[in-house]
Amino acid sequence: MQRRAALKNLSTAVGGLMTLPAWAAGWTPESVGPTSLLRLNQEELLAEIVEAIIPETNTPGAKSLKVHQFVVRMINDCYGEAAQKNLAQGLKLTDEAAQKAHSKTFANCDGLQRLALLKQMSESSDVTSKQFVSMIKNLTVQGYTNSQYFMVNVQKYVMAPGFYHGCVPVAPASPKGSK
Repeated sequence: MQRRAALKNLSTAVGGLMTLPAWAAGWTPESVGPTSLLRLNQEELLAEIVEAIIPETNTPGAKSLKVHQFVVRMINDCYGEAAQKNLAQGLKLTDEAAQKAHSKTFANCDGLQRLALLKQMSESSDVTSKQFVSMIKNLTVQGYTNSQYFMVNVQKYVMAPGFYHGCVPVAPASPKGSK
């Protein structure tokens, strides 16, 4: 009985890994392409949210790497309809919370106010807010750490490790037994 459950779980895990899109590793904004899941103002709000999670310092932030496009594509292609509804509702809740707390939109809040709002939403009793912040945070970190910039410049990823140096001088081998 346990063997059947183990085989079922293993096949589910392997199937899930096989369905992960190939573009999810080392992606660029061009490889993600456009998506029609969000309106322009919603996409701009999402860009500000991911920038609040990973702001620009001495390295590019999530907004300048266009991680919000990655987030939208992942939710559109890999998540179900419930997550897509959660994204739309969460964006609306984020702006409403900013209006209530600071009398301005989320995009017009400063960095500390944005972080406080996201923390407040993640700790609230509203399930939609919690799930939204958790999903966006996880996808932002995944998108940033799998971006081409991060993989090449921070992780120093090399596509083919080890190089073939064909034109190098070779010292003649000494015969066995001679010194």
